[in-house]
Amino acid sequence: MTGNFPVSYRGGGRVRSLLRVGSVVVATGLVLGVTGPVQAVTDSGAVRVNQLGYGAFDGKAAYVLSQGAVAGRRFQVVDERGRRVLTGKVGAGLGEWNGKYRHVHQLDLSRLWVPGTYRVEVPGVATSPEFVVRADGDGLATSAKDKAVNFFTEQRDGANVVPGALQRKPAHLNDRTAQVYELPVFSSPDTDQTVGELQRIGGPVDVEGGWYDAGDYLKFTHIAAYSETMLWASARDARRPDRKLLHEARHGLKWLDKMWDERSKTLYIQVGVGTGNAEGTFIGDHDIWRLPEQDDQLTDPSERHLRNRPVFRAAAPGQPISPNLAGRTAAAFALAAQVEASTDRKLARKHLETAAQIFAQAKTTNVGQLTTSLPFAFYPESTWRDDLELGATQLALAAQRLGDRRAAGFVRQAAYWAEQYLEHEAGGDTLNLYDVSALAHADLIRAARSDRRLVAKLVGDLRAQLEIGAQRAAKDPFRAGAQYDNFDAVPHTFGLAATARRYRQATGDRRYDAFGAQQLDWAFGANAWGVSFMVGVGDNGKRCPHHQIGNILGREVIGAVVNGPNSADLFADGLGDHLDGMQPCPAEGVDKYEEFTGRGARYVDDVRSWQASEPADDFAAIAVYALTR
Repeated sequence: MTGNFPVSYRGGGRVRSLLRVGSVVVATGLVLGVTGPVQAVTDSGAVRVNQLGYGAFDGKAAYVLSQGAVAGRRFQVVDERGRRVLTGKVGAGLGEWNGKYRHVHQLDLSRLWVPGTYRVEVPGVATSPEFVVRADGDGLATSAKDKAVNFFTEQRDGANVVPGALQRKPAHLNDRTAQVYELPVFSSPDTDQTVGELQRIGGPVDVEGGWYDAGDYLKFTHIAAYSETMLWASARDARRPDRKLLHEARHGLKWLDKMWDERSKTLYIQVGVGTGNAEGTFIGDHDIWRLPEQDDQLTDPSERHLRNRPVFRAAAPGQPISPNLAGRTAAAFALAAQVEASTDRKLARKHLETAAQIFAQAKTTNVGQLTTSLPFAFYPESTWRDDLELGATQLALAAQRLGDRRAAGFVRQAAYWAEQYLEHEAGGDTLNLYDVSALAHADLIRAARSDRRLVAKLVGDLRAQLEIGAQRAAKDPFRAGAQYDNFDAVPHTFGLAATARRYRQATGDRRYDAFGAQQLDWAFGANAWGVSFMVGVGDNGKRCPHHQIGNILGREVIGAVVNGPNSADLFADGLGDHLDGMQPCPAEGVDKYEEFTGRGARYVDDVRSWQASEPADDFAAIAVYALTR
C-alpha cells in the first residue's frame, strides 16, 4: 500500500441472495493428427484461456470475446506444429461484456486429452495465447503454488534475506532495537497522515525479520498471522512434505513470535508508519520510493522514523486483545504445532502453549472497532467470531495431535464461537482476509466430527458460501464468482476455489468441483482482460506491479498475486504522478487493457495502479492454500 492516497479500500463485498451455478455444454469433434495451414485471423475479439494450463482429464473451458455474435461458428485447436487436433462449435452467447465486445461465448475443450502445448483459433475473430495440457493437472497447481511461496521469500525483511531474482540485501536491522510508541492520531479516518509527534512509551524491542506486507515496507501482525495460517494449513494438508513451504512458514513464525511478548503479555501489531505527520516534521514509509536496505543509513532528521521504525501495540500489557488478532495469531501457532508434532514434539508443545496464551487474552465483550492496522482503514475488518472459531479449532486439533487433555475444552470453545458466527456474522462474505470461517468450519468438522448437529450446520454454511459465488458465476460471462468491481477480487477468487476443495473433502460431495475449477481458470487468464493475476504465470509480457523493489530494479516479482480488476470509478481521476525514484512502467505509458473495461470494472497494469496492480502477502497466501495438492 504505497503512495499518498486515501486508504479505505481493502474490504470484501457482501451479497445475500443465492443461486446454483449453471453450465454450458458444446459439442466438439476430436481431429487428431490432421494437418493444414493456420487460417488467417483478424483481431475483432479475443480468446481467453487458463494460461497456467489444464489437466488432461479435467474439464476445460475457454471463452471468446467478440464484437459480433459467433455462436455456432467452427473453432479449432492446433498444436505447436500447427496441426489441427480438435474442432468444435462456439457455444451460445453468455452475455455482453461492454459496448465494444457485446458477445462472450464459451468453448468446450474437454476432449483435448493428449498432453502438449496448444492454442485455440476462432477464424475471423482471434487466436488464444499458448496453453499446456499436462497428464498431471495437480502438478500445474503445484508449480503455481511454488511461485507464490517464492513471493514470500522475496518479501523477507531483516538479516535473513535470500538474494534471489530481486538481489535482496539485509534491511531494517535497526528493527532489532525498535522503540514502542502510543497509537498515533490521524488527520482523518481515511488517511494515514498522522497529527503531531509520535509519543514514545517503551522499548527497545526486537522486531527484526518477517515479511513486508505488500509493495511497501510496513509489517503487520494482522496480515502476517493470516498469511502464516494459510501457509501452515497448506503445509499440513499437502500430500507430501514441502520443504520450501515449511522453511518460509517457519521464517514468518519466528517474526510473529517476536511480536508476542510472553513475559508482559503484550501483542505488537505494526512496525513502521505509513505517511508522515501533517506538520511535516517527519516522513513515513509511503512518502518516498527506495530500496529497503537504504533505510538503516538515512541521516536526515525528517527520516528518523524510516531509519528507526516505530512499533505499536494492540493493547496495554496484560490487557484484552482485539479478538480478530487474538484468534488468528493463536491459529497460526496452533497450526504450526500440528505440523511440527510429527518431527519435534517439544517445539510443537511450545507453539501450542503460545497459541493458548494469546487466545486466552482475547477481548470478547464490548468489542467495538477491531484492531487491525494503523490506520484501521488500511484493513477495515468487521467480523471476529470467525477468528475465534479458527483459533479454538486449531488449538483443538493441535491438542488432539499432541495428546493434550485440553483438547475437549478447545473443541467446546470452537463450537461456541462457530454458533456465534453463524448467528451474528454469516451470510455475506467468502474466504479471504476478512472472513476465515470457511477454513475454520472445514477444520472444526474434523475436530468435532461426533457432533452431527454442529457438523450439519458447518457443512450448510460452507455450501451457502459457495452458493454466493455460484450465483455470481451463473450470471457472469466468464463464470467469475467474485465481485471484480470491488477490492480483493483475486483473493476472493482463490478463496472460493479453496472452499470448493475443502467442501468436497469434508462431505464427499463433488457438486462444486467444476465451479472451483472455473475460479482458477478466471484467476489465470480466462477473464475479460486475458491476464493471469499471478506474476510469472501466463503470457502477459512485461508486468508493472506496484512493488518498490521490483520496479526500481526492473525485475519480475515472481509469484506476486495482484488485486486484479477493481471498480472503474477508482480510476476516474487518473493514476497520478510517478513518485520520486519510481520507474515509469509501462515505459510507453499506454493502458493496453483499457478496451476491456466492462461491467463497472477496470484492470490497469501500471506501477502507479495500487488499485489493481499492487501485490500483497494475503493475496499470495490464499493462492498457496487454494493451489495446495
